[in-house]
Amino acid sequence: MIWEVLGAVLFGLGLSWAAARLLPHRLPSHRTVFTTGPLGSLFGAYLTHMALGPGHVLATLAGALLVGAVLLSLLIRPTSRRLRQVMPS
Repeated sequence: MIWEVLGAVLFGLGLSWAAARLLPHRLPSHRTVFTTGPLGSLFGAYLTHMALGPGHVLATLAGALLVGAVLLSLLIRPTSRRLRQVMPS
């Protein structure tokens, strides 16, 4: 169980680092990004572990990675050009 938690936190930090490095202009503050990634991955690991039960470490880590990526993707803001196209003046 401890390996699942540590793996989920490391996956979350890795996802946060990649998102902050690749999309700095479309994300909120780094504090928000680096909090959402690990917490989302921990929630994904917990959810997957409760659904599958013990003994599925790789599946639990895959669930952690998936939920962490989904929660980080919810932080991405649209570009200003696209926003102007959607909202007519």
